[in-house]
Amino acid sequence: MSQDDHIINRKISRQLSLAEQIHNQTIAHSCLSIVLILFGLYTIKAFLFSLIWGIIFAIACWPFYKTVKQKWPYERFNFILPFIFSCFITLVFLLPLGFIALEATKDLQTGISWVIKISREGLPPPEWLNKIPVINNNIIHWWKENLEDPSSASTLISNLHLSHGVYVTQKIGSQILHRGLLFFFSILTLFFIFKDGESIIHQCKSGSRRLFGKQGETIAQQMISSVHGTVSGLVLVGLGQGIILGTLYYFLHIPHAALLGILTALAAMIPFCPLIAIGIVAFIAFFQVSYLIALTILIIGCIIIFIADHFIRPALIGGSTKLPFIWVLIGILGGLESWGMIGLFIGPAIMAAIIMLWNNWTAEKRKY
Repeated sequence: MSQDDHIINRKISRQLSLAEQIHNQTIAHSCLSIVLILFGLYTIKAFLFSLIWGIIFAIACWPFYKTVKQKWPYERFNFILPFIFSCFITLVFLLPLGFIALEATKDLQTGISWVIKISREGLPPPEWLNKIPVINNNIIHWWKENLEDPSSASTLISNLHLSHGVYVTQKIGSQILHRGLLFFFSILTLFFIFKDGESIIHQCKSGSRRLFGKQGETIAQQMISSVHGTVSGLVLVGLGQGIILGTLYYFLHIPHAALLGILTALAAMIPFCPLIAIGIVAFIAFFQVSYLIALTILIIGCIIIFIADHFIRPALIGGSTKLPFIWVLIGILGGLESWGMIGLFIGPAIMAAIIMLWNNWTAEKRKY
């Protein structure tokens, strides 16, 4: 073998050794990255849903925020506009919750006074019990034995141990504190996404292109469009139903019309749930107003729900995601079952990505 052949062989060996070293480094780097990502997710697992909620809020508000930012004259103070938007989102959530808490506090005080009065004076059976078919006699008999007589009513109430009430109160208080902390981190996440949003978008696009190519960016845009459509189709349509039905409750003289309107709006954000809210309101109207008012609420409520669920929501959600509404509905309900409330937005986004991958894969197969 000539000297030139030896030199060529050494170069080839050196290149193979370098290629093997690079390959081993790539594997090691990938393993290290996966381990660090898993450790990072484990570290922030308590606040992971807060981060996801903050991202969802940012995606939903980003088009409007971007429009306002283009006209914002104070570029040097780049934290003011994100702070204003974050405060606005906070008020959007806290004002209805504060109103519900205020009404609940009033009703709780009234309920406590009512319980004390019952324990002292007893409570005769109300007239509406006679309207209940079949079992009304049994209910009235139980009522007279346990609630009409003051001593029996006092004994029944005393059996509801105070310790249980204290335990429930402590659990509710700890849950409110925990949820409030998570909500604070969601708003904090939202603030920093607003503040550094353009840089984050650029980095996400660059990383997506490096990992998945152009198709990855397309799938991400589809998922973002799905979140926009879901926010419009669920949140905005739900708020619209709550406003319309809350106004109806007010004009029909339903007790606590504003509170019931807010609860109806919250229920209307979840498919099939507004029927439950309307049924409860109709039940209240049947016993406290009249059966005609209850029937009116049921009929008008069902009409509004039918229009929203069969025409408005499919147009808003399906039009944004380019999906048949049946897949959107499966994504919403499946996401709600698997992820809780956050699944209302994650579910349709995942379904949109899966359907796009399927369409791209079948389209490529058709070429051959």
